[in-house]
Amino acid sequence: MHLLPSNRTGENPLWNSSEPYYDDTFTTWDLFRCTFSLLHILQPVAYEEYIRSLIDIFRFEGYMPDARSSNFNGATQGGSNSDNVLADAYVKGVRGAVNWTAGYQAMVKDAEVVPVNNNDPRDNSSSTKEGRGALPDWLQYGYITPKYGRSVSRAVEYSFNDFSLYQVATGLGKQDDATKYLKRSQNWINHWNPSATSLGFNGFLVPRSTAGFIKQDPLSCGGCYWKDAYYEALPWEYSFNMHHDMDTLVALSGGPSTFVSRLNTMFKPGINTSGRSSGFNNTIFNPGNEPSFTTPYLYNYVGRQDLSVRQSRNIAKSYYSATPGGIPGNSDAGAMESWLIWNMLGLYPMVAQTTFMIGSPWFANTTISLGGGKTLAMTTINGSESSFYVQSLKVNGKPWNQAWLTWNDIFENGGTMDFVLGSKPANWATGPAPSSPASTVSKTADPNSILTPVPTAPSPKSPHSIAVRKREILREVAFVIMAVFIVAASCAATWFWRKRNSTVNTDTKDQEKGAKSADINTREGRPDRTDHKRSLGGCIK
Repeated sequence: MHLLPSNRTGENPLWNSSEPYYDDTFTTWDLFRCTFSLLHILQPVAYEEYIRSLIDIFRFEGYMPDARSSNFNGATQGGSNSDNVLADAYVKGVRGAVNWTAGYQAMVKDAEVVPVNNNDPRDNSSSTKEGRGALPDWLQYGYITPKYGRSVSRAVEYSFNDFSLYQVATGLGKQDDATKYLKRSQNWINHWNPSATSLGFNGFLVPRSTAGFIKQDPLSCGGCYWKDAYYEALPWEYSFNMHHDMDTLVALSGGPSTFVSRLNTMFKPGINTSGRSSGFNNTIFNPGNEPSFTTPYLYNYVGRQDLSVRQSRNIAKSYYSATPGGIPGNSDAGAMESWLIWNMLGLYPMVAQTTFMIGSPWFANTTISLGGGKTLAMTTINGSESSFYVQSLKVNGKPWNQAWLTWNDIFENGGTMDFVLGSKPANWATGPAPSSPASTVSKTADPNSILTPVPTAPSPKSPHSIAVRKREILREVAFVIMAVFIVAASCAATWFWRKRNSTVNTDTKDQEKGAKSADINTREGRPDRTDHKRSLGGCIK
């Protein structure tokens, strides 16, 4: 089914271990979103081995990887996202031979111990190799200042990483830890500026210094790279990425109705002026960018499952094809393809939770072998290219009125899902909304009751911008020196020009006197010396 991660059990040259060894997970920061969840249902044995391998890497190298290749931890773009992979396995009941005591220790190491700075030239503010490099700010302030690159996108991922620790701590009976990490998982709120505006909406995730919020255009992520506040996605995109705390997000976004309008705006062609989505009709939603993966399914939280189906189906049909260039972005070790497979199945996993969003299957009959003799059988009636809205659903033979279900409903022991589809939306999902496990407020809560007032601060200079400014100052000084030199040279030229004219005038008068003198000398028989003066005048010219 997959080329990556590669099973190198028995071929690890770095240490001897009885545990499985997997390598070449180039992009855990992308794969955690839906790829490992897919591996779980399609290859459960390999999946459990991979979980054990992550823990074994921690035992021998000190940290689990956010990316790994050629037997070395490679890079960390945001958070410590192996935490999310472990939590997803734990809440879905993976036990077997997994040493969860060591697994939790690995997660706590990520959450509490600052990794050594590897001085990566892409961003030398902290470690980019493993762990959470911006942890000092996170622990001290509950947010991340521009002292560190990728401050906002890191804060989003650190919040989710801490939620993952909360989930495992709860399961292991570590209540004090669970309380601490649940609280930390809500720290994304500390970057939410209710006064940030864009396209008629208020409230977005912005950079923050110790003096307050920093002004930010929600349609710009600057260079969108290692030293910028957001990595590879716009503030608009990251402002939908609190999937563990959705009720709070909906409330801060203005309530359910406004949240639907915000989501609709994400998919509106031509509205993104940043240039980062020019290949995708200039929508804010970027199908080639993993932080946008879950966004189409968030309609399910506010009673519009039909729009989840419409948007996700349109994305798949518009930007995926059975051609050599048939995916909308870099595969990222299978992340893009995994999103498409989930879309075709009509489900989408909410990582580190047991929840799955319900979409709309593409096929009349699908059977997934879950291992151990268990299967998930899915059927559709009336499905076609134009008939894909869910009209009704039965789960395990019983009518179902929720736009979501759980691992236990269909995967733990197998199950069935029988869809009736149609060409127009139907109000079938009238049951409770999906759970929001980190939320302590309702979707309709007053944002002012959630937020603590924060002032707006002058934009601070990050180490990167300071270095850039130093170069700019040196360049400006060089320009000033050059300008002074040019002015001085101009003045000198003017002085010499006037001096020359004065000398030429003097020579002319001397020549006239010389001519008269020569005439007298000739008459008196003395030698003529005016040629010598003419030659001096020529040199001056």
